[in-house]
This record gives sequence, structure tokens and C-alpha cells, in this order.
Amino acid sequence: MDFNVKRFAADAGTFLSRAVQFTEEKLGQAEKTELDAHLENLLTRAECTKHWTERILKQTEVLLQPNPNVRIEEFFYEKLDKKAPTRMNNHELLGQAMIDSGNEFGPGTAYGNALVKCGETEKEIGGAEREFIQSSAINFLTPFRNFLEGDFKTILKERKLLQNKRLDLDAAKTKLKKAKMAEARAAAEQDLKMTQSEFDRQAEITRLLLEGVSSTHAHHLRCLNDFVEAQTTYYAQCYQYMVDLQKQLGSFPSTFSSNNNQASMMGGASVSVPTLPVSSSLPGAGGRSSSGFSELLSSGGSRKARVLYDYDAAGSSELSLLADEVITVSSVPGMDSDWLIGERGNQKGKVPITYLELLN
Repeated sequence: MDFNVKRFAADAGTFLSRAVQFTEEKLGQAEKTELDAHLENLLTRAECTKHWTERILKQTEVLLQPNPNVRIEEFFYEKLDKKAPTRMNNHELLGQAMIDSGNEFGPGTAYGNALVKCGETEKEIGGAEREFIQSSAINFLTPFRNFLEGDFKTILKERKLLQNKRLDLDAAKTKLKKAKMAEARAAAEQDLKMTQSEFDRQAEITRLLLEGVSSTHAHHLRCLNDFVEAQTTYYAQCYQYMVDLQKQLGSFPSTFSSNNNQASMMGGASVSVPTLPVSSSLPGAGGRSSSGFSELLSSGGSRKARVLYDYDAAGSSELSLLADEVITVSSVPGMDSDWLIGERGNQKGKVPITYLELLN
């Protein structure tokens, strides 16, 4: 019991000493030991990392789930360590409504059949969106949260300890200055030596933790690459789904002509249905490729092709590409079916099929 009382008294004395030192510093009545420039820069960088990690995390959450009420609900389920209820997203809800209405009008009619096909495509897009959100949550949001709730909290804890050790050090310096008697000065010098040692040790611990922020940046860069790849796959899938749907809807000319006639009767110009360029394949598009590439691969001939995206060659055997340029492509027996030989003037090399659109 006496030990606890003494410990409490010692802690109270330390707290009071720190409070007096802090107050006198604020009033300009006491000197303050400044941290070295390197440590200050590390602290500033850590704060900057924390600030922007929070902002990026918040805006990504808004992008993945625009509904704030759903975000709050998912947050509570996460804190309770329970699985959030599965719900249909907006694309799936629209798709189901289109399928139900199409079946009601009759899938044998042009309008009913078109509604069903649109609904099925909307549900496919909904599924792709669900996979994109799940992938982004695991590979992008979770590492950012782990930094804020784990590593940075540890940094804050050690930084607070460093602040306390600095206050103890400066209080010991002040005590030594005020000591008059030889015995008091000897005790003050011993106290200063001990607090200086504790401050130096805590500064080193804090520095090592802060220097680890560099590895955090490297990790977050890999997470950012994963996020961009997930977006690329998601948008490519959505584009391919809609291109395929447009081709299917093109088989209902009577529907479009009736719309055009209706527009003409109303005194307006006829309505034309735009046709999007259809690529043979896109990354993550579920292997929906046209027969053009299959014929080219089997025939061994050559065709002109338009480049859809920029591509940087990974080696000397490959050919770098620029979006919208036209090159000649051909197939070589035994070659991987995902690649073709591309030619641009006197340049020649392997090119990925997913970056090309065959021209007639």
C-alpha cells in the first residue's frame, strides 16, 4: 500500500513538473530543447502522410459507396465484427426491374426481349461493380486503414513519450540552474544526466519509427497500382458488356424504325443509333472476343489493326504501341494466342491482342 502511495506521489510530481515547464515555455519564461532538423522533418512528413492518407481513404470510400447511410451501416458492422447484409446494388436493381418488366410484356415481343437483354447486361455490370468494390476494399482501403489505425497510432504514442521526455529534460536543466547548494547541484546534475539519456533513447526510438514511413509509401504505391488495375478491369468489362448489348439490340430494327417514325411524325429529325467501335478483346472482359482474331490466328495471314491503348514493351522481343496508330499484325504458328506479331515500318515485335482492334 505504501509503495502505491509513493508511486502515485512520484507520478503526480512528474506531471506537475512537466505542467510547470510547459506553461513557462508558452509564456517565454523557460528555454525549450529543440529537436534536431532531421527528426523534425521526419515528423512533418509523417503528419503529411497521415493527412493525405485520411483524405484519399475518405474520398475512395465515397467513390465506392456514394450513399452515406450505407457507409455508416457498414462501419458499424465492421466495428461489431459482423458481416454486413448482402444487398443488390443499383445496377442489379435496375437489371432486375428490366427483366421483370420484359417478362411481363412478353419475352417473345421485340420490346420485351430487349428489356430482358438490357436487364441481364445491367446485372452483369452490377456483378463487375461488386467485384471491383471488394477488390478495392481488400487491396487498397484496408492497407490505408491499417496504417492510420496501427502504425501511425504507434508513432503518435512514441511522439507523446518523446514530448514528455523533452519536458523532463528541460525541467531538469531549469532545476540545475536554480540549485545553489553543492548537494542540491550534485543531485540536479545526476537528474539531468538521467533525463538526457532517456530523452536520447526515446528520440532514437521515434526516429526509427518515423523512418519506416518510407516503406509505408512504397507499400501504398503497390496498393495504388492494384487499385488502378482493378479500375481498368472494371471499366473494360462494363464497356465490353455495353458494346455486346448494343450489337444485340441492333437485331431489332423495327423497334428503332418505329421510334424514328414517331420522331418524324412529331416534326423532328430521324433518330440514329450510334455504333461504338467494338474491340476484339479488352483486359478483364471475360474473353468476349470477335471471330476476326480467331480467323487471323488460324489462317496465318496479316491484317491492319488500330491500337486502342498505349503499350510499353516489356522486352526487346515486343513492340511499343501508341493509342490510335494503325499497324500490321500477323500470326506465327505455335505463338501464344494472346499475342500477335506487329509491324510498323521496319520495326517488328510481339503485341498483345487486348490492345488491338482489327480493321476491315
